[in-house]
Amino acid sequence: MNTPPIVSPEAWEAARLEMLVKEKAFTRARDGLAAERRRMPWMPVEKAYQFEGPKGKASLLDLFEGRRQLIVYRAFFEPGVAGWPDHACLGCSFHGDQVSHLAHLNARDTTLAWASRAPQADIVRMKAKMGWDMPWYTMTDSFDVDFSVDQWHGHNVFFHDGDKVFRTYFINNRGDEAMGTTWSYLDLASLGRQETWEDSPEGYPQSPPYKWWNWHDQYSADAAPDRRWDETVDAGRSGKA
Repeated sequence: MNTPPIVSPEAWEAARLEMLVKEKAFTRARDGLAAERRRMPWMPVEKAYQFEGPKGKASLLDLFEGRRQLIVYRAFFEPGVAGWPDHACLGCSFHGDQVSHLAHLNARDTTLAWASRAPQADIVRMKAKMGWDMPWYTMTDSFDVDFSVDQWHGHNVFFHDGDKVFRTYFINNRGDEAMGTTWSYLDLASLGRQETWEDSPEGYPQSPPYKWWNWHDQYSADAAPDRRWDETVDAGRSGKA
């Protein structure tokens, strides 16, 4: 193994500070990309998609679970996929182990859901076996084909306004690698992290960082999502904004 040079603490710290400049530039570039993503055009979802869930039939709007934003990960767990019926595919399973506690994401009016073609009984069994908690639905129509996840995994991002649903973003392939943290999911979503430091379009809901953070067992499960977005939009429509 051809290792890097071995240096003194002073030389090591100088090298670290030099690298830190580049890391900060990378962070700012990532923030800038997320800001551009929040200004992406939206595509209306016209078809009425149907899924099977733990409680029976569910529409795409049902997958939001009453929240404003939805991220759907297409996981390959179904007949014909390597690992069936004992496991989902290796890559999807690897990703499943990375998914952080969803209470923090939910607190930002955002739901993460998984979708596969396996029957619900198998999905329930697999979640229990692997210790996964994400909502996981069975696709019953052309959702995977229509949203470019019939041949490969990917995250589709949606936003709803009343009964209208819009597709706002999509990543797959290596774009999925970094997913799993609350921040990576929120950076994909239309409203972002919803913190005051972000560069977002005027009127987007924002609050100070740290202030909304909580222990995952202390978020109120039945608390209504933050509806400041509704208030802002309604004010704008009425000319009061």
